[in-house]
Amino acid sequence: MEQNKIKRIYDFSRKPAHRNYTVSDLKALKKTKLKLTMCNPANKEEIKACVDAGVDLFVIGPRSIEELRSVAPTHFTGVGTPWAQLDSHEDIMRHAFNAMRKGADMYYTLRSYDVMEKLSKEGIPVHSHIGLIPTFSHYCGGLRGWGRDAKEAMEIFKTLKRMEDAGVFAVEAECIAEEVLEVINDKTSIVTFSLGSGMAGDVIMSFVADICGEDSEEKKPPKHAYAFGDVGRLHKQIHEERVTALNKFCSEVSAGNFPYPQTNISMHKGEKNKLLEAIDKWKPVHQ
Repeated sequence: MEQNKIKRIYDFSRKPAHRNYTVSDLKALKKTKLKLTMCNPANKEEIKACVDAGVDLFVIGPRSIEELRSVAPTHFTGVGTPWAQLDSHEDIMRHAFNAMRKGADMYYTLRSYDVMEKLSKEGIPVHSHIGLIPTFSHYCGGLRGWGRDAKEAMEIFKTLKRMEDAGVFAVEAECIAEEVLEVINDKTSIVTFSLGSGMAGDVIMSFVADICGEDSEEKKPPKHAYAFGDVGRLHKQIHEERVTALNKFCSEVSAGNFPYPQTNISMHKGEKNKLLEAIDKWKPVHQ
């Protein structure tokens, strides 16, 4: 990945900060052929791995932003709304402002166009979602590809333009036919994050677990979940090694062999006899 110059900025809480990419930089991507990468690290170890590997952008859960900033202080990072946990528009606004104050650079929401517009009018870069939205998969016949016919593709385009009118800055384009994103990406000012939607997105996104080959909660991982590694195998080996070690511990204790002499602490020479003599002479003060 081409090295980007770190920019000096003031963050949402008006504190001096630095970022590898700004909102302006990402909007300008649409005029270039540069492709950035985006991942969703879930903990400090994954954040560090993403930084070391050269991933450009992050999107994370709301509880992780402070931890992320301790490891990746300059990476452009979006924070998501905890779905179905915020009842009112006021709750969402409060949550968004809090996330931005803690160091987020954009705010992800699946809520109404009204919410998107309110957030945008307050100067918060809004990140939303088109195509397959797993949260709403119950309403569209399950997890599937989107835009495979012209009628549905047109509905995706209309949704994108409606979001544009609401002031949305970026969208995750998930599992959309690649031809659709190729066509509509040039017809919007919105920055697109392609997740299983082909090469036309401004940013290519994938999940850390999928990239690294983690064990999946799905029996059949989604088509876009390409594994570049096999961390799941390593986790299995670690689990098996733990079980082996713990089993041996239990067996040795049951057999009366553990603790081993080399793991114990001994009194100085002659001190045990002194202790026995002291105990024999000892008389309780209170009867």
